[in-house]
Amino acid sequence: MPIGRPVANTQMYVLDAGMNPVPVGIPGELYIGGAQVGRGYWGRPELTAEKFLPDPFVPGGRLYRTGDLSRWLPDGAIEYLGRNDFQVKVRGLRIELGEIEAALSEHPTVGQAVVVSREETPGDVRLVAYLVPRADASPSVADLRVSLKDRLPEYMVPSAFVILPSFPLNPSGKVDRKALPAPERMRSSLATQYEAPRTEVEAMIADVWKEVLRIEKVGVHDNFFDLGGHSLLLVQVQARLEQHLKRKLAVVDLFQYPSIETLSRHLTSEEDVAPAREYIDSRVDRQRHAMSRHRDRKGQGRGTLE
Repeated sequence: MPIGRPVANTQMYVLDAGMNPVPVGIPGELYIGGAQVGRGYWGRPELTAEKFLPDPFVPGGRLYRTGDLSRWLPDGAIEYLGRNDFQVKVRGLRIELGEIEAALSEHPTVGQAVVVSREETPGDVRLVAYLVPRADASPSVADLRVSLKDRLPEYMVPSAFVILPSFPLNPSGKVDRKALPAPERMRSSLATQYEAPRTEVEAMIADVWKEVLRIEKVGVHDNFFDLGGHSLLLVQVQARLEQHLKRKLAVVDLFQYPSIETLSRHLTSEEDVAPAREYIDSRVDRQRHAMSRHRDRKGQGRGTLE
């Protein structure tokens, strides 16, 4: 949203990571200068050094580093985009948590929304959404997922949703994100009705899912991704299933059959599986061969360094 223009005796800068001004329309971090910039935080020298910086554009001046992402609009106003310290990196992708919170807040059943990243196990960073519902509303996790998938890419959809009566606050009245409870690893929020595995193959797949997803109960109709799964965990599922089945599996099959029932039916239908696997393997072989020839041509064009 636009936050207006600088008032008298105030300088506002939108700068990149190197403290250089960015062009109109390009996001950067908002810095404030002018007569009203304070001396620092009382009794917090380290925080003062981080937030209060020498003004590179005004000799002897000082800048306050807001931590707000913003950009200049063509009319000279500044647009607020979110918090710089609320950017996270999940599976190599940089995500602005405020964008997910804004999308959740527009759902008719959601009163307040906070999204955080949690690393429950080393290397496994997940997005968790915390919600305070509107009065007399009961948010459905399934509906929230569908709504988010219509507006955001798949990797920005939280893997867990926690509904709370209110958010914990810190002494300054802001949401205390560190005090938000850890989500329970369970399937109670899913719309699908639980049905236990019925065959040996379904039971084997369910055991692998429970081990990888670290949950206690998995139904044959549950969707792997609705349980908090993602592409990296799917690779672990592939490796474990190959050990049990003593044969190779294609990751594309696991994407195509995301429930235990459909995957089990696929794995036990060898007549249907073989042509698809042969087609996929042939495409992979052709792609590898093409990449090898491409590298060879590039090497011949550049020559060889001794």
